[in-house]
Amino acid sequence: MTTPPDEHATTIALQRAVIGVVLVVCAFALGILVTVEADVDLDDWWNGVVSFFVFLQPASLAMNFLGGGWFATFVVPLGGAAVLLALRRPWGAAFVLVASAASAAGVQILKATFGRARPEDMIVVSDHGSFPSGHTANAATIAVIAVVLAPRLWVAIVGAAWVFAMAFSRTQVHAHWLSDTVGGALVGAGFALLVAAALTPILTRESERRAR
Repeated sequence: MTTPPDEHATTIALQRAVIGVVLVVCAFALGILVTVEADVDLDDWWNGVVSFFVFLQPASLAMNFLGGGWFATFVVPLGGAAVLLALRRPWGAAFVLVASAASAAGVQILKATFGRARPEDMIVVSDHGSFPSGHTANAATIAVIAVVLAPRLWVAIVGAAWVFAMAFSRTQVHAHWLSDTVGGALVGAGFALLVAAALTPILTRESERRAR
């Protein structure tokens, strides 16, 4: 017996909402943990390990630009929305913009809530608040958006690799602790999934119309 399209979309939306809530809650829980336990052994250990990868510093500095600031905040979401509009996917474009804004807002809320200090050996200029990593959150948001709009295995693999590379680069330039990047990935993916859940029915119909 085949599941009706509307019922299938509702099921997917519910799954995305549940996973999104779980990820955001985990991010808050991790923030509480690293705030209560200020000296995290794993963070200290990893901050020392990445110092051996100094040869990757140019790439990490490039990702510092690509993953944050005006480029990631404005160019990436607006560019993505423009491409989707050109492909006649207005709701996909709206998803990109809303998910990006929600993720950025979530990051700022957690930064203001926990106010964690950054590593003292940071070699880039960043704002206050180490937890969570906004760059990693941006990367995770982009990855989830891509998988939602183009559900392919290779898209998921590339997205995961991008998140990992961004997280590594943030610790390599000592802008964040390892746990900050985990928190960023949780926040970015979580909020993107929550927005996706709200828009799932209409995104599904838009995708089906385009496939005809």
